[in-house]
Amino acid sequence: MSVAVGSFLIFAASQVGTPGPANMALMATGAAHGLRAALPFVAGVVLGKQLIIWPIGFGLMALATRYPGVFTALKYASAAYICWLAWRVAGMRLGPKVGAPDPPGFVEGLIVHPLNPKAWAMITGGFTAFVTPGTDTLQATITIAICLMIVQIVFHPVWTLGGDLIARSFAGTRQESYLMRTLAALTVASVIFVLFGGGTS
Repeated sequence: MSVAVGSFLIFAASQVGTPGPANMALMATGAAHGLRAALPFVAGVVLGKQLIIWPIGFGLMALATRYPGVFTALKYASAAYICWLAWRVAGMRLGPKVGAPDPPGFVEGLIVHPLNPKAWAMITGGFTAFVTPGTDTLQATITIAICLMIVQIVFHPVWTLGGDLIARSFAGTRQESYLMRTLAALTVASVIFVLFGGGTS
């Protein structure tokens, strides 16, 4: 009775490392503010998933199964929040500017995954597909939590750095506003994909 750690790490990398609402928000924040300024937001996004893992591991899914309307409400709350982040991104301009909005911080990052229904589904899938029935709940939850944190620590800064590197080519150019609007549009598109077609982190 245990957790299939190797297989779960591959699964987690395939989910966390591919485009989705959280990663698009990270990329857009990196583009607007740079990796260094975005690090509190990155840390919040990483730790925010822990707020989902532990309740799921200790049985919150039983409550959600009994009251499915909870997930329906969560789905649309997630869409609204991430679209709000996209709206902020669309109006941002690259590089330091007087009067520019502050980058989203730790607390804003912390609530990205708890409001992301796909994150809930991914973690639930992790428990049901990679944990042997009868495994100690604490052992399983700790293992899933550590594995996901490792994968997020690797991939989330990469997405943020990607946005930072893209920004260096566009800051101060005529294409700057188009870039930010495109990142915002991709963020919204990823939300729509999650709502109606399935998606990733």
